[in-house]
Amino acid sequence: MPKEEIIKIEGEITEILPDGRFRVRLENDHEIIAYTAGKMRKNRIRSIVGDRVHVEMTPYDLDKGRIVFREKTTPMPMNQRRFFRR
Repeated sequence: MPKEEIIKIEGEITEILPDGRFRVRLENDHEIIAYTAGKMRKNRIRSIVGDRVHVEMTPYDLDKGRIVFREKTTPMPMNQRRFFRR
Protein backbone atom coordinates (compact mmCIF):
# COMPACT_ATOMS: atom_id res chain seq x y z
CA MET A 1 0.00 0.00 0.00
CA PRO A 2 1.53 3.37 -0.95
CA LYS A 3 2.27 5.95 1.67
CA GLU A 4 -0.13 8.88 1.86
CA GLU A 5 0.75 12.07 0.02
CA ILE A 6 2.10 14.88 2.18
CA ILE A 7 1.05 18.44 1.37
CA LYS A 8 3.94 20.93 1.51
CA ILE A 9 3.09 24.60 1.80
CA GLU A 10 4.74 27.82 2.98
CA GLY A 11 3.50 30.11 5.70
CA GLU A 12 4.41 32.67 8.34
CA ILE A 13 4.44 32.22 12.11
CA THR A 14 1.87 34.53 13.70
CA GLU A 15 1.83 33.34 17.32
CA ILE A 16 3.90 31.19 19.66
CA LEU A 17 1.87 28.71 21.70
CA PRO A 18 2.88 26.51 24.65
CA ASP A 19 4.60 23.12 24.24
CA GLY A 20 6.62 24.01 21.14
CA ARG A 21 3.62 24.76 18.97
CA PHE A 22 3.02 27.71 16.68
CA ARG A 23 0.07 29.32 14.94
CA VAL A 24 0.99 29.60 11.25
CA ARG A 25 -0.82 31.59 8.56
CA LEU A 26 -0.45 29.76 5.27
CA GLU A 27 -0.14 31.30 1.81
CA ASN A 28 -3.84 30.69 1.18
CA ASP A 29 -4.78 32.65 4.37
CA HIS A 30 -5.73 29.59 6.44
CA GLU A 31 -4.40 29.36 9.98
CA ILE A 32 -3.14 26.08 11.38
CA ILE A 33 -1.36 24.88 14.50
CA ALA A 34 2.09 23.47 13.74
CA TYR A 35 4.89 21.93 15.75
CA THR A 36 8.60 21.81 15.02
CA ALA A 37 9.94 18.68 13.36
CA GLY A 38 12.37 16.42 15.20
CA LYS A 39 15.46 17.48 13.23
CA MET A 40 14.73 21.15 13.91
CA ARG A 41 14.28 20.40 17.60
CA LYS A 42 17.43 18.25 17.67
CA ASN A 43 19.55 20.98 16.06
CA ARG A 44 17.94 23.67 18.24
CA ILE A 45 16.66 25.78 15.36
CA ARG A 46 14.61 28.57 16.92
CA SER A 47 11.54 30.12 15.33
CA ILE A 48 9.99 33.47 16.20
CA VAL A 49 6.95 35.43 15.12
CA GLY A 50 7.30 36.65 11.55
CA ASP A 51 9.53 33.80 10.32
CA ARG A 52 8.72 32.25 6.95
CA VAL A 53 8.46 28.47 7.31
CA HIS A 54 7.74 25.38 5.21
CA VAL A 55 4.98 23.21 6.64
CA GLU A 56 4.06 19.58 5.91
CA MET A 57 0.44 18.55 6.34
CA THR A 58 -1.47 15.31 5.95
CA PRO A 59 -4.60 15.34 3.79
CA TYR A 60 -6.58 13.77 6.64
CA ASP A 61 -6.26 16.73 9.05
CA LEU A 62 -5.82 20.13 7.45
CA ASP A 63 -5.79 21.99 10.78
CA LYS A 64 -2.43 20.68 12.00
CA GLY A 65 1.03 20.55 10.49
CA ARG A 66 4.74 20.07 11.05
CA ILE A 67 7.33 22.84 10.51
CA VAL A 68 10.20 21.28 8.56
CA PHE A 69 12.20 24.33 7.41
CA ARG A 70 12.71 27.91 8.56
CA GLU A 71 13.80 30.29 5.82
CA LYS A 72 16.83 32.40 6.48
CA THR A 73 16.10 36.05 7.08
CA THR A 74 18.38 39.01 6.60
CA PRO A 75 20.27 39.81 9.80
CA MET A 76 19.42 42.92 11.77
CA PRO A 77 21.86 45.83 11.72
CA MET A 78 24.31 45.87 14.62
CA ASN A 79 22.81 49.00 16.19
CA GLN A 80 19.34 47.34 16.46
CA ARG A 81 20.47 44.06 18.02
CA ARG A 82 19.91 43.45 21.71
CA PHE A 83 22.73 41.59 23.39
CA PHE A 84 22.21 39.67 26.60
CA ARG A 85 24.20 37.28 28.73
CA ARG A 86 23.12 33.80 29.63
